[in-house]
Amino acid sequence: MSTAAKQFHEEEAIGKTYDFQIARRLLRYLRPYLRMLIPALILTLVLNLLGVLQPKFTQYAIDWHIVPRKTDGLMLLVGLFFGVQFLRFLFSYLQAVLLNTVGQYVMFDIRRELYDKLQHQEVAYYDRNPVGRIMTRLTNDVDSLNELFTSGVTDVLGDVVMIVAIIGVMLWMDVRLTLVTLLTVPMLFAATTWFRKGARRGYDMVRTRIARINAFLQEHFAGAQTVQIFNAEAKSLQKFDAINDDYRKANIDTIFYYAVFFPLVDFIGAVGIALVVWYGGYRVMNDALTLGALVAFIQYSGFLFQPIRDISDKYNVLQAAVVASHRIFKTLD
Repeated sequence: MSTAAKQFHEEEAIGKTYDFQIARRLLRYLRPYLRMLIPALILTLVLNLLGVLQPKFTQYAIDWHIVPRKTDGLMLLVGLFFGVQFLRFLFSYLQAVLLNTVGQYVMFDIRRELYDKLQHQEVAYYDRNPVGRIMTRLTNDVDSLNELFTSGVTDVLGDVVMIVAIIGVMLWMDVRLTLVTLLTVPMLFAATTWFRKGARRGYDMVRTRIARINAFLQEHFAGAQTVQIFNAEAKSLQKFDAINDDYRKANIDTIFYYAVFFPLVDFIGAVGIALVVWYGGYRVMNDALTLGALVAFIQYSGFLFQPIRDISDKYNVLQAAVVASHRIFKTLD
């Protein structure tokens, strides 16, 4: 295949993952909908702060009522817990509605701008770019941005708030037990770094190969009559098998990182909880810590690793959105 033909069929590889110029340009599409976006962000912060309160209810129930066998005030505590959970349910509903509404409006604006731009492109543009790739811009790439606006940024922001709040509460409760809990953080950081780099390469392979499939299918379906005239069905199928197999291998290679990372994070989290049980149990037996506080620490340890895991997972959403932004803005420019 000639160099020109390869450039026609191949999708460009990922360059710089983060680009603040791209971020500023994306913010331009959000600006008309700030009245909905700002309340959604506030709700995200409130939701995560309310989530941090849950282990404290457990601690107070154990220390104030279960261990001393006192029922006075227990129903009030249960009622407050139920009220907090109901507020989380209500705020979560409002947040989802606002974020998805903003996302759909932004996607509408981007699709409209893309379509208008493509209508005014010169004929030579369509000679250089297969229609399958152009369709990917209007569909897959725009959908990647939708996921970023509706869940990616807000979830990462909420997870960061959750991590800071949990560590702050744990330090306030017991500094030494908190330091023991955080002993596993370097291991988690190393695992996250390995996953991020591997997943980036894997996503690059998957993205370029699905774009190659889209371009190949469009070209061969549009020219199906020509393929049949030259009796080239078998040759065409052979080419598609090779492209399809490359896509399959890219997905399998990427799955390896997910298959290792998430169980590894669970294992590291289990090690952290084991350390809390070991050292915290010792302190409880020496009356340096209450049983309720130990149970709350165990819950906080589990809560601490979940947002870190979520942030690692959302890295791929961010990456997909940045890559899609580059491709969309390249088309618009």
